[in-house]
Amino acid sequence: MTVDRIPLAGVIGSPIAHSRSPALHRHWLRVNALPGYYIPMDVAQGDLREALRTLPKLGFVGANVTIPHKEAMLEIADQVTDRAALIGAANTLIFRPDGSVHADNTDGYGFIENLRQNAPGWQPASGPAAVFGAGGAARAVLASLIDAGVPEIRLTNRTRARAEALRQEFGNKVVVYDWVQAGNTLDGAMTAVNASSLGMTGKGAFRVPLDGLSPKAVVTDLVYTPLRTDFLERAAEIGCTTVDGLGMLIYQAAPGFERWFGMRPVVDEATRNVLLPR
Repeated sequence: MTVDRIPLAGVIGSPIAHSRSPALHRHWLRVNALPGYYIPMDVAQGDLREALRTLPKLGFVGANVTIPHKEAMLEIADQVTDRAALIGAANTLIFRPDGSVHADNTDGYGFIENLRQNAPGWQPASGPAAVFGAGGAARAVLASLIDAGVPEIRLTNRTRARAEALRQEFGNKVVVYDWVQAGNTLDGAMTAVNASSLGMTGKGAFRVPLDGLSPKAVVTDLVYTPLRTDFLERAAEIGCTTVDGLGMLIYQAAPGFERWFGMRPVVDEATRNVLLPR
């Protein structure tokens, strides 16, 4: 008699103790009565390649990847999806039966799905989008907004050179604004996204003036600590539809869970509650 291996998955980063992914995946495993385990793994940069060759031998079927390894995965993986290559980072790995590593990026999917589920009236083609920040998260946001049909993306970042680099990569739909003109990106914008760390607990405040923001705009913040950022609160006072960042974290995790454990997880209020601060 043969006994199937219990599937193992986890999240790789350094540091990793703060990650909420284990709580999320364990919740989905429990409510669906599925066999499997999901664990945090603190792996140093120098050990990354060796770890990825060892994990499949130990019964791991895949892993999530977080800071600081998301870019390095593109060099180590045996196969890289087009969207991971476009975004320039991987966050979801699938280990094939032969031990090869398949790298994907579901951040853009998570971002768009969060908007579609929590702002059902959102029409990406209805007008320009304003995006604040030019780091890794912004790359996923730009790629997904362009794919969704946003006609123009007004990008601004505290360091203009980083925004210019993204414009070079993503093309003429991206228009760069100086940070001192950040508020001007909102004039006529129908989507506004904070993809920077501003407003996060322990980080600097998000002080962009919202005078030009239309009450018809959909506003989202990738920051989810605090859940209701000052940016979202001010936008809600104007009358905007606001979407917090916790949904993106949840939705980006769903495709990996399905590939590893064989079931598409349901995203509901109980799922969100697992990730809320106690």
